[in-house]
Amino acid sequence: MLLYTGTCMEQFNEEEIKRNERSPLSCTSIVVGKQASQDGSVMTSHTCDSWYRTWMQMVPARDYERDTITAIYDGRMHTQSAQDSTKMYRKGVIPQVRHTFRYLDTAYPCMNEKQLAMGETTISGRDTLMNKKGMFMIEELERIALERCSTARQAIRLMGDLVRQYGYGDSGECLTIADKSEAWIFEIFGEGPKKIGGVWAAVRIPDDEIAVSANISRISTLDLADKDHYMASDNVYDVAKRLKLWDRKEEFCFWKAYSGGNYFGEKKNYSVREHFIMNSLAPSLCLSDTVENLPLSVKPDKPVSAETIMRLLASYYEGTDKNLSGRHMIPNPKRKDKDGNLKENEPDSIVSPFSNPWMRPDEINMYYAMGDSAMKNIRTVSVPWCAYSTVIQLRSWLPDEVGGVAWIALDNPGESPRFPIFCGVTELPKMLQVCGQHDQRDDAALWHYRKANRLATLRWGTYRKTLEPLRDYFMEKGARELKFVEDTWNDLNARQPEEAQRMLNGYTADFFGATITRWDELARELWRKSWAGW
Repeated sequence: MLLYTGTCMEQFNEEEIKRNERSPLSCTSIVVGKQASQDGSVMTSHTCDSWYRTWMQMVPARDYERDTITAIYDGRMHTQSAQDSTKMYRKGVIPQVRHTFRYLDTAYPCMNEKQLAMGETTISGRDTLMNKKGMFMIEELERIALERCSTARQAIRLMGDLVRQYGYGDSGECLTIADKSEAWIFEIFGEGPKKIGGVWAAVRIPDDEIAVSANISRISTLDLADKDHYMASDNVYDVAKRLKLWDRKEEFCFWKAYSGGNYFGEKKNYSVREHFIMNSLAPSLCLSDTVENLPLSVKPDKPVSAETIMRLLASYYEGTDKNLSGRHMIPNPKRKDKDGNLKENEPDSIVSPFSNPWMRPDEINMYYAMGDSAMKNIRTVSVPWCAYSTVIQLRSWLPDEVGGVAWIALDNPGESPRFPIFCGVTELPKMLQVCGQHDQRDDAALWHYRKANRLATLRWGTYRKTLEPLRDYFMEKGARELKFVEDTWNDLNARQPEEAQRMLNGYTADFFGATITRWDELARELWRKSWAGW
C-alpha cells in the first residue's frame, strides 16, 4: 500500500506502480488552445507514468463489409507487441463501421490521420462509482473514437453513446481531447455497482487558454445551456442525487460530487503539478495553493510553444523549494586551498553531485534517518517510471499528413530525447514495435534510452551536464527542421505522392534512429566515466 504524509511519498516499488493507478504515480496532461500557442496550433500532451506497454504502431485505415463486428478488450496495456494476447480477454463486441481511420496505437491511443488527438490522466474518483461489468476501459474508448471520429466533439459524443449503451468499467479518467480547431477536457466515471453505464462531463478550453490535468478531477460547474463550451451525459445530475453525492443545497460541482478531492484527501481540484504548471505559464495570476478550486484553465502570460510543453513535462521543479535534488547539501571540498586557508567566494556547502530529483524512497529515508530533515519527496512532473510521453501539435493550415505531429519520448521525459511521428506516417521502426517493460531487451527502443538515463541519474549533478544538452539538441533539431519537412512533403506530394509518403516514413525513422545512436553512445560514455564506482 502507498502511504502519504503531507506531500511526502513514503514508499513505492515496481509492483505497486504496476497495480496502483489511484495515486500520484500516474499521468500528467497539458492542453493548449490555438490562440494560446505560439504558432496557432492546438496542443495536447500526456505522460504515461506507469508500468504500461511501450510498443506502438500505426494502425492502417480499413474498410469493412456490412454487419461486421469488432471486439473490445481488456489487458492490452501490458502486452509485449501487437501480436501478443497474453492476459488479454475480450469483454464484448460492438458493430463495426464501414471505414476506420489510421491512428497511432500507443498504450493510450493518441492521434489519428485527421488530426484528432488525446492525452490521458487517471483521476480515480470515488470507489463507489466503479462497476467492472462495464465493457469499456478508457484506452478502448480512445481507440474506437480515433478510428471513427475526425473532431473532438464527435469523439466526446461517440464515447458518451458507447458508455451509455455498453457501460464503462474503468476508474475515473480524464482525456484532454484536441483537434485542429479546439480542445476539450473530458472526465468520466462509472455509475456504481448497481448500474452498468457511465457519467461524464466535458468542457471546452477557451482558445486563448491552457489547462492541466494530473490525476485529479478538475471540472467544477456546468452550464449545459452553453452548448459551445459544455457537454455532459444525460444523467450527470441524477447519478449524483441517487448516490447521495450532491445534496442540492449548493450549486452542483462535478469534481466535488464524483471525486470529492485530491489524492491527499484534501477538498481541492488540484495538487502540486497543476498549481506548478499553471503558475509557470501564468505567473502574473499569482495562483494560490490554499484555495479549494483552481480554475480549470487560464490565459498564459505569453504564447506557449511545443518546446515549452516539453520542458514542463520534463520538470522536477528546479529553481523552486520543491526541487529534491537541490536539498542534499555537503561540505564544499573547494572551500579551502591546499594550505587549509579559506577561499573567497566559495560557499561553505554545495549540492551533492549524487543528489537527483528522482531518488527512490529508500534513499530518501536513509538521508532522513541521518538527520537530513529536508529530504522529503514531492511528486515531480517527470518521473523515471514513465513508459512514454507525447506532445502533440495540430495545425489547421497544413494538410493533415504533416499538420499533426506527435513528439514522442520513451522513459523519463526529464532525460529522454523526443522524435516526431506525423499523422501521415504509415509505418514505424521495428524497435518501436516491441515493449521493453517486461525484460531488458536490445530490440526494444525503451532500453536504449533507459540505460543512459539511469546511469546519468546516479551522479545527476555531474552527468546532467552531458545528458541535458543532448536532450535539448533533439528538441531544437525537431523545431528547426519542421518547416523543411512540411515544404518537402508538399512539393513531393504534388508530383509523386508515393515518394512523399516514403520521405515522411523515412524522416521519422532517421530521426528516431539518431536518438537511439546518441543514447547508446551516451550510455557507453557514462560507463567509462564511472569506472571507479559510484
